[in-house]
Amino acid sequence: MDTFLNIAVTILSWSIFGQHVWATRRHFVPSPLEGGARFLVALVWASVFGFTILLWIGSQPIFVRIVGFAIELLSLALFRWAITASRQAQLRFAFDPSGPHSLLQDGPYRHIRHPFYSSYLLFWAGWAVATWSPLALPSMAAFVAIYISAARGEERRFAATNMSQDYLDYRRRAGLFWPVPFRHRP
Repeated sequence: MDTFLNIAVTILSWSIFGQHVWATRRHFVPSPLEGGARFLVALVWASVFGFTILLWIGSQPIFVRIVGFAIELLSLALFRWAITASRQAQLRFAFDPSGPHSLLQDGPYRHIRHPFYSSYLLFWAGWAVATWSPLALPSMAAFVAIYISAARGEERRFAATNMSQDYLDYRRRAGLFWPVPFRHRP
């Protein structure tokens, strides 16, 4: 059972990672990777290999691998929903300095302002849980900090556009990374 679960988590994790790579190249508008984006890509690659090694050399309870697997499936569902909702939006990759040209409020964007970052955080959290290793925590903390920084930068760029009031209203309804219960949504 241990080997089967490790194989299942590894295949799912690498498959989700492959979809993230695909999105970087095919879904988001291509742009040169600068500063924060380069650091993010380097951290992602290091974490993919590191988490794979931690999963296979460590000893994890069956339950945590199943929970980690389930969290990763949730991340995949949110990621695919965000892809579908933003297919025509020509979104840019994290840390792109260009200003936004539209405000998405459909699909997961109705509830979450940054569903891609949410899906990435769920992905890394699920894999970290599956490894059941404290060595996964520094990467997880770095991803949280990076995605918060990227989201805040995007929100500052929205504030500098003619969509700033619409975005302010949107912020009142939708959570940064997670839905906010009991907020009014039109």
